[in-house]
Amino acid sequence: MSVKAIWNGQVLAESAQTVQLEGNHDFPTYSLNKEFFQESERHTVCSWKGVASYYAVVVGENINRAAAWYYPDPSRMADAIKDHVAFWNGVSVLSAEG
Repeated sequence: MSVKAIWNGQVLAESAQTVQLEGNHDFPTYSLNKEFFQESERHTVCSWKGVASYYAVVVGENINRAAAWYYPDPSRMADAIKDHVAFWNGVSVLSAEG
């Protein structure tokens, strides 16, 4: 099953190897279309996963600030999402067979 993250008509990421955690599909970093991502200054802390960093997603003139997050150094309990990125804030994550 392939999973896609889409915003403003652009595929931000696509993979058949996402990790599902807390209702989110976390995409491996190699599956990102990096042209749409910019580092963000935003960081948050999860009590069991660690410190999250964010990306702004940019499609044309449209910017979705902090639309994607990742854990550069997740806790041992969240090691499965190391080198993975999850989405929110209007980004559609769609599953499709085949």
